[in-house]
Amino acid sequence: MRNYDTLSEAINDLISLGYTKDFNLNEDCIKCASLSIEIHPEDFEVDQFYRFEGMSSTDDNSILYAISSKNGVKGLLVDAYGMYSESLNEKMIQKLNQKHQK
Repeated sequence: MRNYDTLSEAINDLISLGYTKDFNLNEDCIKCASLSIEIHPEDFEVDQFYRFEGMSSTDDNSILYAISSKNGVKGLLVDAYGMYSESLNEKMIQKLNQKHQK
């Protein structure tokens, strides 16, 4: 796993590695608007994740997930340090935290 100084540096590098789709969190899945698809926890893997901490404010803290789906879609998901975890179901929380616990 590489180390990145900034979120934008990580995003640009991961895009060059094929993580080209933009994923968004939903309660029970991740969505890819450009493909109009939903990917449920059993259908994707978190390949890598990176934490970034803001220098001036904890509001700038974020996690970048590099995700691959079973059907070959690779993309990125940015989360503000669990900001949306309250609205996620248990399966989604477990899936996104799986790599953190290893």
